Amino acid sequence: MAKDEVAVAIAFVVRIDDQDLGAFNTCDGLGCEVVVEQREEGGNNGHVWQLPTRMKFSNVKLSRPVTADSTKLMRWFSGMANGITRKTATIEARTLEGTVIARWGLLDVIPVKWTGPQLSPDSPKVAVETLELAHHGFFGPGTGG
Repeated sequence: MAKDEVAVAIAFVVRIDDQDLGAFNTCDGLGCEVVVEQREEGGNNGHVWQLPTRMKFSNVKLSRPVTADSTKLMRWFSGMANGITRKTATIEARTLEGTVIARWGLLDVIPVKWTGPQLSPDSPKVAVETLELAHHGFFGPGTGG
């Protein structure tokens, strides 16, 4: 990516290990935080100690209109009925031309929720599905960019 290009993603392509789940329109929740414990020290009224304890990773939510790729997602998600195995995932932010803008690798991924479309003849809207993934952190070069 050239220095003056703006990182605008059109699609987020998701792979779980060697399985392609297709492209999603939105990706929300990529992030982490350090959990901090506060400790007060007797006789020291000037400050409270802020002690870092562990990393906490938020769930990632991906959504898209229902397409032929929806069967890939359902096949993977329904396979969890036989036992949940943690996987690795890769999310690539791509432009309309397919150029990869950024890539995130997620460790120990499990699906925690799938929400299907709300279908109603009263409000003709695009049928959208949402996938929510939990993970234990990032991996790979740059781990997020």
